[in-house]
Amino acid sequence: MFRGKTLDMDHHKLHLCEKILMKLCSSQLFLQVFVIISLLPLVFADLNSDKQALQAFAAAVPHGSKLQWDNSTNICTSWVGITCTPDATRVLIVRLPAVGLTGPIPSNTLGELDALRVLSLRSNFLNGSLPSDLLSLPSLRSLFLQHNNFTGNIPDFLPRRLHILDLSYNFFTGNIPATIQFLSRLTGLFLQNNSLSGPIPNVTFPKLKHFNISNNHLNGSIPSSFKALPSASFLGNPFLCGVPLKSCLHHPPSSRKFKFPLWAIIAIAAGGGVAVLVLVIIFVLCCCLKKESGDIRRIERGKSFTNRNGQKPSEEFGSGVLDTDNNKLVFFQGSSYNFDLEDLLRASAEVLGKGSFGTAYKAVLEESTTVVVKRLKEVAAVKKDFEQQMEIIERVSHHHNVVPVRAYFYSKDEKLLVYDYFSGGSLMSLLHGNSGSGRIPLDWETRIKIALGTARGVSHIHSFGGPKFSHGNIKSSNVLINHEMDGVISDMGLVPLMNFHPAPSSSHAAGYRAPEVVETRKHSHKSDVYSFGILLLEMLTGKQPVQSPGRGEMVDLPRWVQSVVREEWTAEVFDIQLMRFHNIEEEMMQMLQIGLACVVKSPDSRPTIHEVVRMLEQIQLYNFENRPPSE
Repeated sequence: MFRGKTLDMDHHKLHLCEKILMKLCSSQLFLQVFVIISLLPLVFADLNSDKQALQAFAAAVPHGSKLQWDNSTNICTSWVGITCTPDATRVLIVRLPAVGLTGPIPSNTLGELDALRVLSLRSNFLNGSLPSDLLSLPSLRSLFLQHNNFTGNIPDFLPRRLHILDLSYNFFTGNIPATIQFLSRLTGLFLQNNSLSGPIPNVTFPKLKHFNISNNHLNGSIPSSFKALPSASFLGNPFLCGVPLKSCLHHPPSSRKFKFPLWAIIAIAAGGGVAVLVLVIIFVLCCCLKKESGDIRRIERGKSFTNRNGQKPSEEFGSGVLDTDNNKLVFFQGSSYNFDLEDLLRASAEVLGKGSFGTAYKAVLEESTTVVVKRLKEVAAVKKDFEQQMEIIERVSHHHNVVPVRAYFYSKDEKLLVYDYFSGGSLMSLLHGNSGSGRIPLDWETRIKIALGTARGVSHIHSFGGPKFSHGNIKSSNVLINHEMDGVISDMGLVPLMNFHPAPSSSHAAGYRAPEVVETRKHSHKSDVYSFGILLLEMLTGKQPVQSPGRGEMVDLPRWVQSVVREEWTAEVFDIQLMRFHNIEEEMMQMLQIGLACVVKSPDSRPTIHEVVRMLEQIQLYNFENRPPSE
């Protein structure tokens, strides 16, 4: 009997629970609807708060006329530099490059944009330190503040989720904070051209792809976690050492002083005296042997390189009598090569190419050392003038993007230059060689990098060579590719050695000549800019500097490009290999405009190479900025 009552009570409780659950479900649905409706005003309030923060920023920071934010228009569709989330509820991106912003960034303005993912204020006149609320934004992924006037130390605390941080070209001082190690998601870190000091923190960034701390006052050993990065990332810090720069000089730890006994001092002195006597005897013998064989050590007329099959190449290397006593191979200070002229002439060699100034050979010496030897032709300079020009070329060539001359040889019949060998080949071979199915096309980022590296090299030549020193022979075959896939300019400063302007060896070379050079045969910084402009157009179009659209008709590359652009077929200008890459149209158009500005007929209307470098840097940075923010 008691069991039956218990069962009835259980059924009653179960029924009661079912009713309660049904009411809860219906009330839960009502609650969800209520919450959504009640939160709608708050969503709009967030966008309104973003708008108010931007208005406060614009009101507090002087700026140019480009920044006209109308309060009556839609912030997401009409405000310059503002991009909202897809649902238009928050400000996602603020890009205000080169709009004349002046002064410090006020607190309680941009730091209120707590949904902000990308902030770019580059190329303005902002100064002071960075406000803490801006650096506390939890959603910030990319921060571009380069080319401003910020001062003080780099803040110890930065947004933890940053992917790209660019503080380059400012006036930051002090050390790189060790707390930077907490930015574990960094893919790009740019701190170059500041006044930073101290050592590089020993940190590891697992996702880092782009890194630059050049041109600061950093010192000490480069941590091993950075050794795989290119040397250009560290240049301009004279007291930095270690891979990929020069090795550090490790001094053994100091120990207590040790006093030699008297017998040891006597033994050392006696041994030193014997060694000096032996060296004197060897020196006298060497002098006697050299005197006896003075007439023997000549290289016979017609001496030349031999290739690997023991046959002579298509053109002889030495056509005259080369006296190795009176006309020696002259090495410049800092050269690590250890061979003489006879070693060079015995080397196996192959012709790399024939240019306006001579023929270049790849020479492999017995010690497996590989160099490039350029045999100059039509040199009219006397020995003294030749040597002086070589000294200038060597002094100017100290730059990451300039191929240095390592040694030279001058005799009445032969003039030779020795350069480093670059296994990556030339830009010309990458653009036009192996045009079949096996060709590996250059991607867009690599083309920008090569163009920028080459421009930096030419800019260095103009700066350090002075107003009257120009490269004189810029073309794609003289742009070599180093192991970092960076452009390195070769063959500079040879024009003054010629008594006349040498005739171009091909229409390819002729296509780089500026109009004033064709008329007056005088080179200048602006004629170098013209040649570099042709180089940019060649990289963009994939075409040779001189085109043949019809039989017997020759059209230079600038005229062809301008005709296509004039007919509004601009897309037809670009190399078909570049069409594989998406979202680069705007960057290609920017580079096209730079190239066309460089090749205008009036030299005074062309930009300087320094201005070209800055414009190309902006394109490279634009490439970073416009990648979609990622988690």
